[in-house]
Amino acid sequence: MTEQVLDRVAGYERRFNALFEEYFDTLGAGVDAPSFSRFTPDCLRLLRDLSLRGGKRMRVVLLHEAARLVTAEPVEGLDAAALSIELLQTHGLVHDDLIDDSPTRRGGPSTYYAYRERFPDHPRAALGLTVLAGDLALGLSLRVLLDAKLPVAVRQAMIDVQTRAASDTFVGQIIDLERDFTAPADGEALHRVADYKSARYSILAPMWLGLLAAGEQPEQFEQELRDYARLAGICGQMRDDYLDLFGDAATMGKPTGTDIRDGKHSYTVSALLSAVDGPERAVVLAALKDPSCTPETVAAVREIGERRGVTVRMRADMRRHAEQAAAVAAGWRSRWREEAVTFFEHAPLWSVERAK
Repeated sequence: MTEQVLDRVAGYERRFNALFEEYFDTLGAGVDAPSFSRFTPDCLRLLRDLSLRGGKRMRVVLLHEAARLVTAEPVEGLDAAALSIELLQTHGLVHDDLIDDSPTRRGGPSTYYAYRERFPDHPRAALGLTVLAGDLALGLSLRVLLDAKLPVAVRQAMIDVQTRAASDTFVGQIIDLERDFTAPADGEALHRVADYKSARYSILAPMWLGLLAAGEQPEQFEQELRDYARLAGICGQMRDDYLDLFGDAATMGKPTGTDIRDGKHSYTVSALLSAVDGPERAVVLAALKDPSCTPETVAAVREIGERRGVTVRMRADMRRHAEQAAAVAAGWRSRWREEAVTFFEHAPLWSVERAK
């Protein structure tokens, strides 16, 4: 990224983190719960802790840059939209960690494991409270839009975007789990999972909200926005799956090989299985869905993938999708502002090079 873009991105992150902290500071007074309840404020503390641990805030960046496609002037409604986006993300993280039985998230305990620690003798209560914490975050993500001081039509359109994004993501989670019960998925099935589970709420929804806030009518450009989001989302998911095996654990702050141990038919696992046979295939299959799979076994699988050209083919496939997304964005120059178009043109290509 250029220095100018890096400064803009850092500015969005700083401003939003302060906004998110302020939101949680005042949230307790706005949640109607009986005074005797200890579990409700505890739930809000866990949601705050997870939410404020950060992440790249790229959805917030996409929201602001989408508004900049239309205007460089300050735009009302972006703060409410940003809060809604990140609260929906918090909801997703809480439920993802429950589904995946993940002990950590963003350098701290997952909400599920925090509840397990609080209630070691009541596993069903820990599970139930985790589900409800995620549900509360989803409700808050819609409520923040309902409370936004925006024209009714804009507010309603934003709520529609977020409810659709949420339902698409739920379907994405379902077909993601379904995928792992079938034979190794083909490319189109993997792309559909990436589109539903990630692209629609992580890319399409923030862009749509930013355009709405800036006074644009994004439904006029629905197909090209969907095309861009799908291609960029596929590229991003490929990179996530690639880094899960071929990334640097120290840089990412988490161990590699999670998808192997969980038996997930990810882009990387599918590419591995299509590239190997004989003894090498036996090594990969033995490692799949083995929770006790050692770092040494993961390293052996990684070495097989490198030797069989999986890394080269995956990087080429990522770049191809990134270039296709960039070409879609390049077509916006006759309609929208140059600097923001350039951002969306380069964003998928930057994604290909990220290390975490």
